[in-house]
Amino acid sequence: MTSEERLKQQLQDGKMIEDESEMTEGYKKALTQTLLVSGDTELMSAPAYYEPSMNAPSVNARASCVSVIQDELGHGHIAYRLLEDLGYDREELIYGREPHEFRNTYGFDQPLENFAELVTGHGMWDRAGIVLLSDIHENTSYAPWKRALTKVGKEEQFHLRHGETWMRRLANKNEKTKQRVQEAVDWMFPIAIEWFGLPDDKKKHDDQLAYRIKAMSNDELRQEWMSTAVPLCEELGLDVPAHYDEEAEEYVLEYDMPVAFEAETKTWHFDDPISWDDVIDRWRSRGPANEKYVNMLQSGRLDPVSA
Repeated sequence: MTSEERLKQQLQDGKMIEDESEMTEGYKKALTQTLLVSGDTELMSAPAYYEPSMNAPSVNARASCVSVIQDELGHGHIAYRLLEDLGYDREELIYGREPHEFRNTYGFDQPLENFAELVTGHGMWDRAGIVLLSDIHENTSYAPWKRALTKVGKEEQFHLRHGETWMRRLANKNEKTKQRVQEAVDWMFPIAIEWFGLPDDKKKHDDQLAYRIKAMSNDELRQEWMSTAVPLCEELGLDVPAHYDEEAEEYVLEYDMPVAFEAETKTWHFDDPISWDDVIDRWRSRGPANEKYVNMLQSGRLDPVSA
């Protein structure tokens, strides 16, 4: 049995990792990739949320939105701090990379253009973050991240409640505001479906599971997300391309994933199936707001001479 196989078995039996000295190269690579996506996603949500937060309908709503942004920046730094323990430079991670080198999920490369899109982002995408990080918090073999996620999880629940509260208010206020939420759900829901990655039968290997970085597969995470996102939308009278199948005892999509997405108009073409290679190419090419958002973040760097 190789050292990698031995460690995988020990981790499945409950072993916890405290520092780099206990890691194999395979474990470190899987952990690093997961932390980087997590840190980049948290960080990039801040500029995505900023502009629509300034157009919140009240001072209290704006204060709550700013609190969310502050939390997200802190969550990003938690992931980068853990990456520092693995030999990475936090300043380099934030300020030394080109926009296309960030590995945040694709949703946060899209411009959020109004308050309805902002709160729907909290209701859809922060929910996806909670689903993934809750699984990691409960099951991960990397002890420092498990401890750090206790704080992160509580704050993410606030983000989700904020999104749900405002989605309800807008959906119930009048037909105009409800339509704005529906329009946001129309393009944000399928992005959240993609959020969890390739279907299980398309993955050749899954080191995140083998090393117990997380415990749930991509499809299991997708089901967990739909189990609360779909009922919320149904409660609010919002249409989504998914429903619960009583016979299968699971949520099913009403389209064959994946399909083409036109980022410029935020339009999904459900009658235009594509391959997962096409999806990965889209992710790697980044979205229309990627460069703008990274530049916003990196412009805040202090000049060491004047600091």
